[in-house]
Amino acid sequence: MSTDNISPASGIDSAVTGFGIDIGGSGIKGAPVDLTAGRFAAERVRIPTPSPSTPGAVADTVAEIVEGFGEAAGTGPIGVTFPAVIQHGVARTAANVDKAWIDTDVDTLFSARLGRSVHVVNDADAAGVAEARFGAARDTKGVVIVATLGTGIGSALLLDGRLLPNTELGHLEIDGHDAEHRAADSARERDDLSWEKWAHRLQTYFRTVENLFWPDLFVIGGGVSKKSAKFLPLLDIRTPIVPAELLNDAGIIGAAVLAAETA
Repeated sequence: MSTDNISPASGIDSAVTGFGIDIGGSGIKGAPVDLTAGRFAAERVRIPTPSPSTPGAVADTVAEIVEGFGEAAGTGPIGVTFPAVIQHGVARTAANVDKAWIDTDVDTLFSARLGRSVHVVNDADAAGVAEARFGAARDTKGVVIVATLGTGIGSALLLDGRLLPNTELGHLEIDGHDAEHRAADSARERDDLSWEKWAHRLQTYFRTVENLFWPDLFVIGGGVSKKSAKFLPLLDIRTPIVPAELLNDAGIIGAAVLAAETA
């Protein structure tokens, strides 16, 4: 879903509009979100992640994005994705950001900096919620696993659209290896694998996951999902597997939805 031609919104109805921020290792993105339609209510803004990506520096960048939208940012709770296990608002890990984040109460930090309620969630979990509500898994009953294939493998596990957070299925040990070390998109690039050879690794991974959880649907996210036609048809697994629909918008949308629902 492209937002390149969406102009900044004016007069946004705060009753149906939330705000989402997606924090990554290279960029921090944010936008108001139409919570009914599951799309951006104004053009997304992106600012490079500060280096070093310390808590204070990242909080300042998040504030810059929110404040830049003015009234369009609304006054309600803000949802923020973060590349970490988030347990009751506290970061327990830190992937591609400064290790000073570990054991930081991210909810409290951002809420204090922005002067409004903030709900922080793992980045893959946010994407999973967005796909379950508005994307490739909408109206799917039962168990859905959203796997994001990128530098690592992120995962979101949902039952009838409800999230079980922080599953970290990319860190399953398979054949003596951390799964994402062998099957992430970064492994394909690192080992210069053909699509066929990478699909063989993916098949091992997804067969293991389906034997543990017996999902009704896999949804594949991450940037490589745009090239899903090159590898998904090569997989021989029993579970239906489809590419994500919301692509890079999913994190912002899912974070905004979760913030609104936990307010």
